[in-house]
Formats: sequence, C-alpha cells, structure tokens
Amino acid sequence: MTGEYVKDQPAGFSNRIQRIAIVGAGGTVGRPITEELLRTGQHSVTALTRIGSTSQVPSGVQSIAVDYDDEASLVRALQGHDCLIISLSVQTPRDTQPKLLQAASQAGIRHVMPNVWGCDVMHPPLADSGLNWGGFRELVAGIEAKGMGWTALICGFWYEHSLVLGPSAFGFDLPAKKLILNDDGNTKINISTLAQCGRAVSTLLSLPVLPEDEQDDQLTLSRWRNKPVYISSFLLSQRDMLASWLRVTGETADSWTIEQESSQGRYERGLELMKKGDHAGLVLAMYSRVFFPNGDGNHEQRRGLDNDLLRLPTEDLDEHTRQAKAMSDRGYNYMTNRN
Repeated sequence: MTGEYVKDQPAGFSNRIQRIAIVGAGGTVGRPITEELLRTGQHSVTALTRIGSTSQVPSGVQSIAVDYDDEASLVRALQGHDCLIISLSVQTPRDTQPKLLQAASQAGIRHVMPNVWGCDVMHPPLADSGLNWGGFRELVAGIEAKGMGWTALICGFWYEHSLVLGPSAFGFDLPAKKLILNDDGNTKINISTLAQCGRAVSTLLSLPVLPEDEQDDQLTLSRWRNKPVYISSFLLSQRDMLASWLRVTGETADSWTIEQESSQGRYERGLELMKKGDHAGLVLAMYSRVFFPNGDGNHEQRRGLDNDLLRLPTEDLDEHTRQAKAMSDRGYNYMTNRN
C-alpha cells in the first residue's frame, strides 16, 4: 500500500474488504466469524477446506477443497480475494500456516488475520512463557515482509468452550461437580464468547480500509493494521464462573467439591507433560499460566479494550453459561464431538 489515504492509492484501489477467504470456516471460532461476515451482506466468503475434510461450513459460503502441500492450488484458490482469515485446529501440522501465508502473498492478498484467537501474545511475559506464543513475533514479521497487513484478535480464552473443556482449562469437571481453583480462585482474566469474536471480526473487516484524506476521521481498518485488536466479553474469576453456573443450574455450592492448587504448580506440571508429548499438558500449562495472580490475564487493564470502538454489545454472563451447559449436556468434546 503506497500511502495512508485513499487519495494516495493507485487507480482501481478498493477501499473495502469484499472477498474474504477463510480457513476453518466450520471450526469453533471460524463458524461464528463466517456467519457474522455473511450477516453483514457486504462480503463474499470462500471456505478453503482440506481435501477429504468432513467439516460442514455455513450455508451461503463457497467451498474450495485444497491441498495444503500444493502451493499452486492454494494460490489459485486465493486469487481475487482481499483478505485471508486463518483458524486452525490444534491438531493441524505446524507448517500449515506458513504455507497458507506464502500462497496468500503470491495470490495478492492484502490483509491477513492469522491463527491468533486468544491470549495476549504481545505481552512479553506470556510470549516468553514456553508455550510457543513467542512465535507470534516471527509470524507477523514474516507477514509484513511479504507486503501484507495483519490484524490479530486478542480476546482471551473462549468462555463456553473453556468452561466445558475439562479440569485442565477453567478447572471445571462438570459431570463430577468438581472445581480445581488456581490459587484462591479470585484472579480475574479477560474472556470472550464465540459470538463476540464473530461480531468483532465482522465489524472490523466491514470498515473502510483507509481514511479518504487528512480530514477524514472515520474509523478504518488501518487503525489496526499490523496491530492486535483487543476485545473481551467478561472479566471473570473462577469463582465468578461457579456463581454463574449455580444460578443457571439451581445447584448449591455445597454439592460441589472445590479444591485449590497453585497456578505456578499447575503450570509447571503442564510443561512437564508437554515435554513427554502429552497434549493435555499444553492445555493445563496455558490456562494456569494466564491465571497467575499478577495480572497477565487481564489485558483490559493493561492495554484497554476496543469494544466501544467496534460497538460490541454488553453480554449476559448467565446466558452464555446456559449455552455452555447445553454443550456439556450434548457431550461436547473439542477433539471428538464439536456439535
């Protein structure tokens, strides 16, 4: 991009993100993002799906099956698009995102939202915590070196998903009515619902790309070019989550078994499991690290939020706890059953 304003752009420049390609359109966060993009009526959305994938993408999306190991097929699928959104499962090979970014560059993609949908990977204590978050700096440097812009969504952990993920996450074993607290359970961290993530991305990519000129003060995507956008639905402790669960279910606190462990100890145990190749260790280390009682999980206090700029709604905690309970009741499992 040759300048900061529309007036500086070459003939034929479009000041809107119109054609969007998304990897993971049927996934946990990819689906609500895709649905919200379609709801605007401003975008055509193409889902890039792995050949042989059985994932179902939302209605209204064009689907193209691709071979992630075939750069030419990726380039063909991405040509003509303005933006690439990447949302990958934890089971996806680690070289998939670099391959997608290389193809995006070759296809002329202008803007990328990389596979960053969670904690504040810009915060050095988290980036350098041994959880592979530090790779974000190299990732975005590579995007910029290829001439593309990027925006990452920093939203904290996904609320409903994390509540039902099991004791290694928010500490809840729902079937057993057991909760393991990090420390005293009062550390508050920023958390977002999947619906809020979808609204944030949709609003962001529906903005004009650039201001028209120096006098144009409208909100534009360029505000977050090569920067994260910070959002949150709730600032919660584990005890806040339990209180919501009890309100929704009518259960009583004395029907639950509540234990306490140090967040530091859980984090170190998670790292040891990771060294042994146990994926559960990553979940344990990641969640307990963010619950350290030093504010690392509170990006709202440290960086502020973009909720108001993006006109994101205030949400009802108990309503989303109710949604999490419905997920649990139907046997939701991130690895085996995401219905």
